[in-house]
Amino acid sequence: MNSLDKSFPNLDERVISRAIITRYTQELLSLLEIDVAVVGAGPSGLSAAFYLARSGFKTAVFERRLSVGGGMWGGAMMFNQIVFQEPAREVFEEAGIRFEEFASGYYTAHAVEAVAGFAYAACRAGARIMNCITVEDVALQNDRVTGLVLNWSAVEMAGLHVDPLAVRCRCVVDATGHDAQVVRILAEKNDVVLKIPGGRMRGEKSLWAEIGEKQILENTGEVYPGLYVAGMAANAVAGGYRMGPIFGGMVLSGKKVATLIIDNLCGRV
Repeated sequence: MNSLDKSFPNLDERVISRAIITRYTQELLSLLEIDVAVVGAGPSGLSAAFYLARSGFKTAVFERRLSVGGGMWGGAMMFNQIVFQEPAREVFEEAGIRFEEFASGYYTAHAVEAVAGFAYAACRAGARIMNCITVEDVALQNDRVTGLVLNWSAVEMAGLHVDPLAVRCRCVVDATGHDAQVVRILAEKNDVVLKIPGGRMRGEKSLWAEIGEKQILENTGEVYPGLYVAGMAANAVAGGYRMGPIFGGMVLSGKKVATLIIDNLCGRV
């Protein structure tokens, strides 16, 4: 018997299964009532979760896919480098992500390291990331979003009729990207008036990077009591331009929405 054989105990698959089921159930139960629910684990969602959790707010990120990172993994057209601009440099530094200056005001980072870095930073700060979970509805009380209705993504994909579960939160961040899934559900099911010009979801415009990057920060904020938008969802709701393969505005939007929520929650009893 070699040293490796001695280092491993006898493994019991029942203990392995019990460990997974117990720990996951414990975590899910702990998230039934939280401060902030972030929907979508792309760059804006992870950035928001990082800053919220770092400020002491109980934060969970619900991601419908198996993996986190949204569209950041592939960079642009599967060239896995990402570009961001000077104002976002501090966010990358605070998350511990390495980058290089490419030209004056332009920086590049490896897409995979950026995703891993933001995910790790959010988890390290205390945020919980729950993947493979789809948001199929919101909870409403007295004209305010007060929670999320959740189901397994596999249930949605298979078209099964399985009732969901719900979690309660003080506010929700829609960081679902181009789809703006949470705002779309709220608007379509409840015919609400959003806190944007015209009061209705407008859909994103075509690409104009310079304007789109400015608009994404302008459009980040609360669009209905208890519901905020960040990242590309902000432009999709307000009718802004898409910005293409640049990620500075995305992470800055996450930081901005976190700041707005922190100010809001600290002002509410």
